[in-house]
Amino acid sequence: MKNLKLSWILVLFLGLSCNKSDDGISAPETVNPDPDAGVEVQDFMWKAMNFWYFWQADVADLADDKFPNTTEGVESYTEFLLTEEDPANFFDNKLRFSEDRFSFFSDNYVELTNQLAGISRSNGLEFGLVRFQGSDDVFGYVQYIIPGSDAANKDIKRGDIFTGVNGQTLDINNFRDLLFGEEDTYTLNMATISGGTITPNEVEVILTKEQGLAENPVLLDKVFEIGDKKIGYIIYNAFTNEYDEQLNDAFGRFKSSGVTDLVLDLRYNPGGSVRTSLFLSSMIYGTNTNDVFLNARYNEKYQEILRDNNTETRRFFADKTSAGTAINTLNLSTVYIITTNGSASASELVINGLEPYMEVIQIGEATRGKNEFSVTMVDDRESDFGPYVYNPERKSKIRQGNNWAIQPLIGRNENADGFSDYTSGLLPDIELEEDLENLGILGDQNEPLLAKAIEQITGAGKRNFTVKMAAKPMTNSKMFSSIKDNMYITKLPEAIQ
Repeated sequence: MKNLKLSWILVLFLGLSCNKSDDGISAPETVNPDPDAGVEVQDFMWKAMNFWYFWQADVADLADDKFPNTTEGVESYTEFLLTEEDPANFFDNKLRFSEDRFSFFSDNYVELTNQLAGISRSNGLEFGLVRFQGSDDVFGYVQYIIPGSDAANKDIKRGDIFTGVNGQTLDINNFRDLLFGEEDTYTLNMATISGGTITPNEVEVILTKEQGLAENPVLLDKVFEIGDKKIGYIIYNAFTNEYDEQLNDAFGRFKSSGVTDLVLDLRYNPGGSVRTSLFLSSMIYGTNTNDVFLNARYNEKYQEILRDNNTETRRFFADKTSAGTAINTLNLSTVYIITTNGSASASELVINGLEPYMEVIQIGEATRGKNEFSVTMVDDRESDFGPYVYNPERKSKIRQGNNWAIQPLIGRNENADGFSDYTSGLLPDIELEEDLENLGILGDQNEPLLAKAIEQITGAGKRNFTVKMAAKPMTNSKMFSSIKDNMYITKLPEAIQ
């Protein structure tokens, strides 16, 4: 066990400054299946999950002594891998812990990594889906539209309602195929909402999905001058680290405008990069690199390695982006954050990470409740990011013929006070649901959730916020992309530096 532990130490930590090929670093020996069994995908999944999975100790089939490296062990391991012919079923039925709501897989690592970078096949329409009360029928409502997309050029806008696709009424059994199937083009059958009643009309909108649509997660930023207040407002829709510089630029505009208060709108932000959440938090609170933003907890096997090597698992507030750009910080003592149930993972990490240092006033609805993080893994056992951890510079080293990737939860983030228990979501200080009859225009001072935040900041302009028809989506369009409610790191050195 000591030699095994040392091997992993070499893989994980010498790899921070050395090239694997130069130093001969390799993953530890493990049992291998019969090479003629055709279970390469299941083999990769088991080995990656055996070491990294947060709940490895809770899954009997992932136990270290389950399959000894003997002739008998090879036979039993091969038989185990063959129990599920479909790798998807193998992952879900054999490897995933029963309480794990968020680990997932993809049969195409290129598609997965593109979507994590904000690139997808999309028509640009982001929407919520709501089930009609007492019925299996479903309707959709437009939350926002991605600029530059096909939907941006069509006669459809935030707040519009649709009840059918291609002439078929949406219900709980067909909405996946109709809206998220393989067809690039579909026709939405629109409806009118009034007095709490939704009525189909004759309007149709034809939308076409575009391959490679890139979404800048900074949808909007602006400054409101109200009395002696300069209120910065930003709608941020995904923690996509490819756009960190654009996010920092937005805060540069806030800083140069002399912003005194900030409203951060995360209502449609399902999460993303842990690193980006740290940068955003630093832009809000400050750049003292001695202040702890989070402490990462891993499974006991990996945690023991970290303890034995006195390895730092904390992440600190940052003063520079990954590109070396100085972070534009507002040094605020209070921040107003808009959330809904669509706010998850990295969005929650910002709220939880800031709580020990400043007043965080949460407005809207309870968040999703995801406090674990994941990493993308592919069949590259010798990756210098850690065995099986995806490194975009090593695409040619991924086992030929195996394009599968897994996105397992490998750890849990605590804030500086040691708090991480929000699996039921973070509750708002001021509760206010979105109103389907009055969604408002995003960025407009009268949009209800923004108006409520401004009211809290200025103490003036009291208004009636009665909700006529609350939006209670059972799901939304982002939950059918790979990023969904994912909180991820890109390589292990970033999680432990």
